[in-house]
Amino acid sequence: MTIQENTSLKPYNTFGVDVSARFFTEISSTEDLTETLKLTQSSTLLFLGGGSNILFTKDFDGLAVQLNLKGITEEIIDDNEVLVTAKAGENWHQFVLFCLDKNYGGLENLSLIPGNVGTSPMQNIGAYGTEIKDVFESCKVLNLETLEIEIFNLEKCRFGYRDSIFKQEGKGKYVILEVTFKLTRKDHKIDVEYGAIKLELDHLNIINPTIQDVSKAVIHIRQSKLPDPKVIGNAGSFFKNPSIPLTQFEDLKQKFDNIPGYQNGDFVKVPAGWLIEQCGWKGKQIGNVASHRLQALVIINATGNATGKEIVDFSTMIIDSVKEKYGIALEREVNII
Repeated sequence: MTIQENTSLKPYNTFGVDVSARFFTEISSTEDLTETLKLTQSSTLLFLGGGSNILFTKDFDGLAVQLNLKGITEEIIDDNEVLVTAKAGENWHQFVLFCLDKNYGGLENLSLIPGNVGTSPMQNIGAYGTEIKDVFESCKVLNLETLEIEIFNLEKCRFGYRDSIFKQEGKGKYVILEVTFKLTRKDHKIDVEYGAIKLELDHLNIINPTIQDVSKAVIHIRQSKLPDPKVIGNAGSFFKNPSIPLTQFEDLKQKFDNIPGYQNGDFVKVPAGWLIEQCGWKGKQIGNVASHRLQALVIINATGNATGKEIVDFSTMIIDSVKEKYGIALEREVNII
């Protein structure tokens, strides 16, 4: 274990924002992590995963810890179910591909989501009708106050839409070490009704899709409209899709008859990308920052030289314009430091 000083964090955030950490270390075992925390009790801590859901607006005056915990294990439950546990530092998409190669079902709709396994429960990542909570069994965490390991089950994680206990009262109190998922071995639930998956499968002339087919369709859809963070800085979807009362949606429908919405009880989820595009932001660039030309929901570091403040200011202008036109308050999905 080596602690470096004044280290650039540009390689550790997918926006490619160039800020520095006063101290920086990479951890590859739970024992090293515990020992590091004992030695640096007075330091402000920041744990880094894949860097895909973080936006730095300034240098970090503390200890940044890159979690490189690796390893995947399996435990067969019965003929149809298996528990698969991945360490926090495993790349999310590579983990999904590992499961698909084993013909384990449940994660295929979450293909190509950027980031690492350890951050997946934090915001209950989701896509195309599936969320982590649907296949989540438990996660092992380190209590940063007691330095004791605890197990969080589904109920204790208190998952919500892009939310969990780790973003609420548990924020800054725990670090996730590994996550266990309950997946299917043969009786897979194929979900192709959300978004453009069915259209993509029809285009490929696939009538009875496998979980591998669903994954390929999702990957193709995402690649066709979302920029690769390795090519241009971004953090994927920058905003949550707002959920508004049904009565408010019905009022908006009177004024904007083409507004899309997905009803869930007394609330309706409205696509944030649609709202942003209708306000004229799709493809728009101001200085170093832009809304992506194919997906308005994605804010990009267009020149590679954007500061975190520029990106935040750009997002604020989007929030203000959507609020003014539709009366809907967008919420940022990205964690701002």
